[in-house]
Amino acid sequence: MDASQLAELRTMYVFTPIEGQTWGLTYDSLKARLLERDPDEFIRIQEGGQIRGSAMHYGITLEGEELEGYARVQPEGISILDSTAQAAANFVGWLREHVVPEGVAMTFNTAWGLEEDLPDAPVPEVTRPRLVAAFLAHLEATGLE
Repeated sequence: MDASQLAELRTMYVFTPIEGQTWGLTYDSLKARLLERDPDEFIRIQEGGQIRGSAMHYGITLEGEELEGYARVQPEGISILDSTAQAAANFVGWLREHVVPEGVAMTFNTAWGLEEDLPDAPVPEVTRPRLVAAFLAHLEATGLE
């Protein structure tokens, strides 16, 4: 698969605090951050049972692209669905600015990485183009052809 095809691939990206750390994520705080951006944003909180727990389904528009995702407070993490590496990098920028406390690291994986049992990888503190490159390298590591 060439670089342009890889860049257009869409998958779910999952972002979590590095093991042993927390973002202090709550549905109320995430909802407030999303509504600050767009008061008409789609947000739905699903109360779960003892096995599945609760989850928040939301929409977010970044760089003109409408995306959807899920968040969970237990285990703590935020995902973005059907995303390119570029859109995921834009989302990381928003997370760092509005959700993840300063100085707290995050990890990432993708749906394909999870299927291939790839471990979560640290989200590097680099420029957006280099972050996109890290995401594309992860996609290549999943063995996509």
